[in-house]
Parts: sequence; C-alpha cells; structure tokens
Amino acid sequence: MTVPQSANPFFAPWTTPHEVPPFDRITPEHFRPGYARAFADHEAEIAAITAAPEPPSFDNTIGALELSGRALARVEHVFHLLVGAHSNDALLEIEREIAPQIARHWNKIHTDAALFQRIEALMRQADTLGLSAEQKRVLERYRVTFRRAGAGLEAAKARLAAIIERLAALGTAFSQNVLGDEQDFALPLQSEAELAGLPGFMREAMRSEAQERGLDGHVVTLSRSSVEPFLQFAQRRDLREKVFRAFISRGDNGGATDNKAIIAEMVQLRAERAKLLGYADFAHYRLDDAMAKTPEAVRDLLDTVWARARRKALADRDDLQALVQEQGGNFALAPWDWRYYADQLRSRRAPSMRRPSSCISPSTA
Repeated sequence: MTVPQSANPFFAPWTTPHEVPPFDRITPEHFRPGYARAFADHEAEIAAITAAPEPPSFDNTIGALELSGRALARVEHVFHLLVGAHSNDALLEIEREIAPQIARHWNKIHTDAALFQRIEALMRQADTLGLSAEQKRVLERYRVTFRRAGAGLEAAKARLAAIIERLAALGTAFSQNVLGDEQDFALPLQSEAELAGLPGFMREAMRSEAQERGLDGHVVTLSRSSVEPFLQFAQRRDLREKVFRAFISRGDNGGATDNKAIIAEMVQLRAERAKLLGYADFAHYRLDDAMAKTPEAVRDLLDTVWARARRKALADRDDLQALVQEQGGNFALAPWDWRYYADQLRSRRAPSMRRPSSCISPSTA
C-alpha cells in the first residue's frame, strides 16, 4: 500500500504537546517510507561531514555526528516502542525486513574510511584541541565504536558487514520466536479451585485477557506481567508448574519457532566476528569495552561471590522447604514453588511489609 507523503506523520512536524509521537495517526504503512527517507537523509548528513573542506574539528566532525540522524531516530524510537508494547503481524513483518537494513546502514557509516580518518585525526590532537572532559570522552567513545565495528580493517570489511547483517536478522528471528510461543500459550481457568489464591487485580486482568481472546472465564498468558504474579499467588501447584515450564520453554519447543539452530549460528558468527577484529573469542570482544575488560576478571568476580551467594540461596531454600512441610506439603521445593513460598516467608519475617488486605483476600470471580 502506497501512503501519500502528505499523510505520513514522519514527514511533518509533530504539533502534539511536547512533540510526543502522534500514535493515533501512525500506522504500519508509514514505517517503510519513513525509514527509507530517514536512511537517505542520514547518509546525506554523513556525506556532508566527510566532504567538508575544512580540517577536522570537534564541531564539524563529532558535533555534526551528534546532530545527524535525527529523522532516523524519530522513526526508530516509535517503531521499537510499538513492536515492544503493541505489536501485530504487520509490524513484525516490517521488523524482519528492516533489521538487516538498519544493520547495513550503521555498518556503512561505522566503516566509512573518510569519516574514520577524521576521527583518528582528532584523537591524535585531542590533548591540543582545548576539549572539555566531556568532549574528550565523546570523541573516545566514537573512536571505540568505529574500531569495534571494523573501521580499521581492510580485506575483512565485506565479511564483517555480512556477519553484522546476518546477526541482526537472527536476533530479530530469535525474539519473534519467543514472542510467538508467548502469544500462542493460554491457560484457561474456570473454577474457583483453579483461581485459589489469586488477588482481585490479577483476576480482573485475566478476565480481560480471556475476553480479548474470545474465551470464557480467566486466562493465564506467558507475558511477564501474568506469569510472575501467578507464580507468586496461585495456590494450585500443578498449575504453577505448567505455567513455569511453558515460560522457560519459549523458543525451545521444536517446530517453526524453535531457536536452537538460530543460537548455534549466532554463536558461530559472533566467534568469527571477534576473530576478524583481532580478539581471541567473543567473550574477549564483548568485555573489552566493559568495566571487567577480560573473561578472567569476570571469572574472578564470580568465584569471589559464588560461595557466599550459594550459601545464602541454600539457606533460603531450606527455610522455604521447612515452610512447605509446615503446611503439610510432601514434596521437594521446585522452581515453580519458589515465588509462592518466598512471598509467604517474606510476609512472616516482616509483617509491616505484608501485602494490602485487598491482595491477601482476592475478590470472588
């Protein structure tokens, strides 16, 4: 469907309060042309920076980079907000299509030889340019970003670009597979016994979800806002187990939404990307730009806290197991029991922190 340019909200100023996106006027059909124009505008802005006849300065290079891509950011922010909070089949199709295009666009910028030369020239003069501490930090971050994207490579640039695009497509496929399994799951609850322990606010939400799906009664879904309170409040242990197992199995159920092959390919491509950039493996690449710097430093930290953390977790487990037995339970504490009994134990240890009475005594269905 072709959308007239005059009707596309991304092609006009937003006159809403504080220039908030006019979500009521934005439809999926607006995004493809919105992205296309934003990509072109951003490329023109980058070309103007690299073609500047003046020697590189902070303002005409880094400052200009900071001000570039505003149109693209506007489209991207709205798109990702909608995909994350209010997705539909049309938006998911666009996400699959646009993810590698976004990766290609940014890779072209981050490996632009002329642009990288300007950044490198500024880095060599950083101590003589009279930059503030903030400006030096921004300049350093640009250099790190470009180097980690492969700007300093020669022969491997094309392969690295292909890897980055493929990883973007795989990442989108991974998240959409998880979302697909999440959306396909619905556990209907009909009887009061199945609803036992659930507070009023949760029953209302589950009733609304059932109505949206055209079902009677109440429905538990795999959205985190449904799973976590259900595991916390539901008295039916068998139902807690069913919901917990379904939640941790998203993307791992075989069939079209299974992520195992995607994970294997991502691991291989990440390792290849790291080696092309001169790192021993992906862990070294990932941590080189983090506080830890090396996998060995991460392991040292984990080893330092592991023993104490494990002791505390085992002590909590024993307290929860004692609560299970106190209530007549003849079973070993399982992952789907943890939140349910932890909530009770927390209330017992800190009575002042107990849930409001409206949550303790759920309303009737």
